[in-house]
Amino acid sequence: MKLVSIDQIPGEEIVETLGMVKGQIVQSKNLGRDFMAGMKTIVGGEIKGYTEMIKEARQIATKRMVDEAEALGADAVVGVRYGSSTVMSGAAEIIAYGTAVKLKTKK
Repeated sequence: MKLVSIDQIPGEEIVETLGMVKGQIVQSKNLGRDFMAGMKTIVGGEIKGYTEMIKEARQIATKRMVDEAEALGADAVVGVRYGSSTVMSGAAEIIAYGTAVKLKTKK
């Protein structure tokens, strides 16, 4: 499955647009990670536990988007975007979305 953030794939021809696809997850931090993050805010710097949590959530959201595109018979997803929001204290939503397309078969 090809995933691109642009609306066309260089060297490929889109022959059919199948519709918007998305994948989302609401991920919460664990207590140990939250405690360490609180300590890190005192001294500053990257909060690696949160970075890893968001990275993992983005991967899950992407996989769910790809699964939805595959179910439609897509060859690619164009215009891929990511969004995030705080759902409640200690939990964030990550969404991946784009347009599922069929590509012209090369002979």
